[in-house]
Amino acid sequence: MSNRTFTMIKPDAFKKGHSGAILDRIIKEGFAIKALKMLHLSKEKAGEFYAIHRERPFYGELVSFMSSGPIIAAILEKENAVENFRKLIGATNPAAAEDGTIRKLFASSVGENAIHGSDSDANAAIESAFFFSGLEQC
Repeated sequence: MSNRTFTMIKPDAFKKGHSGAILDRIIKEGFAIKALKMLHLSKEKAGEFYAIHRERPFYGELVSFMSSGPIIAAILEKENAVENFRKLIGATNPAAAEDGTIRKLFASSVGENAIHGSDSDANAAIESAFFFSGLEQC
């Protein structure tokens, strides 16, 4: 179990002006931000990040969506970070997410679900390294 996880505020939440409220919520839930950046993924980089889904029917749509506007990437720290963050963001489908979760508050659909959260300690390390060099992490 690691104390770090990776998150990304997705283009839909960024476009709707929810980034500040989402970051505020993350901090209020006790997560420390250890690295943070805003960037616009190219289709190539979005495709690399989501390569695990390459054979799935939604892959092309996902890559197009994730390269459609700015995102905010962050490394977060808290005890049992992955599990605690997954609880905070809620179910992928905002209609099924618990009240008070980030996706219940800010997502509009399964496809535009506002935020990404690593699903394991191993993926948190891989995803963090994709976006941040060692020099960018506190």
